[in-house]
Amino acid sequence: MFQKIALISAIILPFWNIPLIVRIVKRKTSADISLYWAIGVWSCFACMVPAGFTSEDLVWRIFNILNFIVFTIVAIFVVIYRKK
Repeated sequence: MFQKIALISAIILPFWNIPLIVRIVKRKTSADISLYWAIGVWSCFACMVPAGFTSEDLVWRIFNILNFIVFTIVAIFVVIYRKK
């Protein structure tokens, strides 16, 4: 039962980034989000991805895949909508 709960959480958790993406697009700016933070978090995820993709733990693997994909989208939007 704990594995099922963890798997559902691993699937849902990365999608909490979607409201952030929507807010950036609606406001047409990402000025309130640190570029260093976004790139730093994405870099850490990129370093964790190989371990996550090759893990035998299904929860960790699913979380890594989804989190990397969704946060990559966040980082792209932060960079694209950055006002100079």
